[in-house]
Amino acid sequence: MTTVNVDESFAGRVYPPTGTTTVTADAVRAFARAVRAAHPSHHDTAAARELGHADVVAPPTFAVTLAQAAEAQFVSDPAAGIDFTRVVHGEEQFTHHRPIVAGDELTAEVHVDRVRVVRGNAMVTTRTELALTDGTPVTTVTSMLVVRAPEEA
Repeated sequence: MTTVNVDESFAGRVYPPTGTTTVTADAVRAFARAVRAAHPSHHDTAAARELGHADVVAPPTFAVTLAQAAEAQFVSDPAAGIDFTRVVHGEEQFTHHRPIVAGDELTAEVHVDRVRVVRGNAMVTTRTELALTDGTPVTTVTSMLVVRAPEEA
C-alpha cells in the first residue's frame, strides 16, 4: 500500500501569527450573501448596533476564511510533505468566544494538533486560535484534513 509523505513529527508544531487581518464590513456582507445568511445584523450596521455590536456581525462560519488563510503556513510548508492536490476537507468545528465584527483586528495562531496515518492516508487536525491584537480570544477553529495517498501505478 502506498502511503502519504506527511511528516507525523509536525504534530505539536505551532505557527505563530504572521500579522493581523482587519475584518471589513464588505467582507462580512459578501460572505453573508455567499452563504445566504439573511439576518439583518450581517448586512446592516444599524441592525447590528441595535443588538449591541459596533458594526455588522460575521456569520459564525466566516471564521473559516481566516483560519484557512492562516493554515496555509502549515499546508504550504515543504517540510510538512502535504500535496494539496490530494487534500480533502474532512471536518470543521467552531468555538466562538465572542462574535466576529467588522473592524476587528485579528491574529491567527495555527496549532498542528494531530497527524496520523490511516490506511495510507494522513489525517491532519489543526486548531487555529483567532484573537484580537490584545490577545482576547475570539474563535477557535478546529479542522481535520485528509491527505489521500497517491494511487498506485
